[in-house]
Amino acid sequence: MSAIRDSQRSRVYDAEQLVRAVFDRAAEFGHRTVEVHGSRLTLPVERKFASVESVQKYCDRVLTLNWVAVNWQRADVPIRVRARAGAAAAHYEPGSGVLAVPVHGKRSPHEGSPWALRELVLLHELAHHLEPRPETVAAHGPEFCGRYVELVEGVLSPEAAFLLRITLHDCGARVG
Repeated sequence: MSAIRDSQRSRVYDAEQLVRAVFDRAAEFGHRTVEVHGSRLTLPVERKFASVESVQKYCDRVLTLNWVAVNWQRADVPIRVRARAGAAAAHYEPGSGVLAVPVHGKRSPHEGSPWALRELVLLHELAHHLEPRPETVAAHGPEFCGRYVELVEGVLSPEAAFLLRITLHDCGARVG
């Protein structure tokens, strides 16, 4: 991880939690259309995963997308997904290229699978993986946020990226 102060970390996590809640409510109630800052968006279905193996396959596929390979050199660096003890957080280990996801625990009784086995969380961690020089930038700085929004736009949808970008802005996070 970077030795640079990660001053946006809590803002990014707050924004991501709000966006995940919007997706959860859309899935729970079957209403995929939401209004955000006067814009009506139809959200896509967010993929959820059942195992470390399915997360590994998903990450491998995202990294082999042509537009991802063209935009980020590190797309050709393999990532290894492993289970993480506890349920508190997923994380990326830049030195070893490991994405650790909790496979137990739910953040709410309404969730059908562990909270981290979902597309938004995995795209967040892949945005860390794609950083070419992690030692020179804050882990959740504007560069990370820009990469994260781009991944969400290209993999999920432009509407999901718009929701994420606006929510990051509302939470005070800069997107570069």
